[in-house]
Amino acid sequence: MFSSCGLRAVLKSAGGVFRESSALYTAVSARASTCSGSGPLSGPAVSKGSFAVAPPVRHYARVAKKKKTGPESQLGDLLPTMLKMDYAAVPLVQSTDDLVKRLLSLELASHREKLQLKKEQLIAKVQRDENDRNSVEVQVAILTARIRNYQEHLQKHHKDKANKRRMLMAIDRRKKLLKNLRLVRFDTFERVCEQLGITYTFPPEYYRRATRRWLAKKEFCIKVFKAVQKQKAEQKMKQRSGTTETEAKSSEAQTQ
Repeated sequence: MFSSCGLRAVLKSAGGVFRESSALYTAVSARASTCSGSGPLSGPAVSKGSFAVAPPVRHYARVAKKKKTGPESQLGDLLPTMLKMDYAAVPLVQSTDDLVKRLLSLELASHREKLQLKKEQLIAKVQRDENDRNSVEVQVAILTARIRNYQEHLQKHHKDKANKRRMLMAIDRRKKLLKNLRLVRFDTFERVCEQLGITYTFPPEYYRRATRRWLAKKEFCIKVFKAVQKQKAEQKMKQRSGTTETEAKSSEAQTQ
């Protein structure tokens, strides 16, 4: 009983303190608004005694952020009205209903089907004949479509290490094929690079990571090489001087 009475007294005292503090705050804010001569939502902070009223914060609407536009996809030139690769050669599809055509078109196709159609378009640009599916040019076209697909994927998901590794392996494979094609048939190499939009860069003749130890060793080897060349030059000069002396002596002996 005594505990309940004490709890009630504490709650009453706390409520009274809260009422007094709220009344004091409203009075100070009213004085600050009358002293500033403007409305309650404007004007600098007003200090009265030991109280300071901060100016209200106005929450204006934020400017909408513009979406970042990335590079164009290689599948952007595929029209949505084009038919899928499996149904493009079927003559019955052309006479069907518009709804069926829409279902069989690229508008509702998956990314894999679009990529397959893009591969066929690139192959048709560089293949030797209609039945060519295994030549170096066809392999380069297939790898080019894959590499560009990996690049578009990694621009959105840059932490995908597995696909990054696959892309680098495909790039190395295409480099080897293009290098061999350039050595064997240069005209075909130029045509493939032009049709597929590939910029071929020549690999460096020699590449090694330049560490401090390697640089010091290289400088030491250069110094040794120069010293050896200097010694060889001195030996050659001595040999030439010796031959000239012997020739002079022999000529003098002949004259005598």
